[in-house]
Amino acid sequence: MTLTAAASLLALLFTLCYVGLCVSSPFGNCRKCKGFGYALKKDRRGRLRPGKTCRRCRGDRKRIRVGRHLFNVAARIHRDGTR
Repeated sequence: MTLTAAASLLALLFTLCYVGLCVSSPFGNCRKCKGFGYALKKDRRGRLRPGKTCRRCRGDRKRIRVGRHLFNVAARIHRDGTR
């Protein structure tokens, strides 16, 4: 097996795994707050306390995956174009 064929097979495998992940779980944890919904801050004693609500996820703790977002955009364009 040549190096080019192995690299393309590996890229295809990663793509199929990501597609499977987007189908089975379209939402993932927010990358900014790590799924907490708010920023963690320390009080004077060093204990962690909830801080402000995360601006990226607005406290929902989840975000839509990039692959699922691209699929939704493509489906919307196809649906609008076939009416």
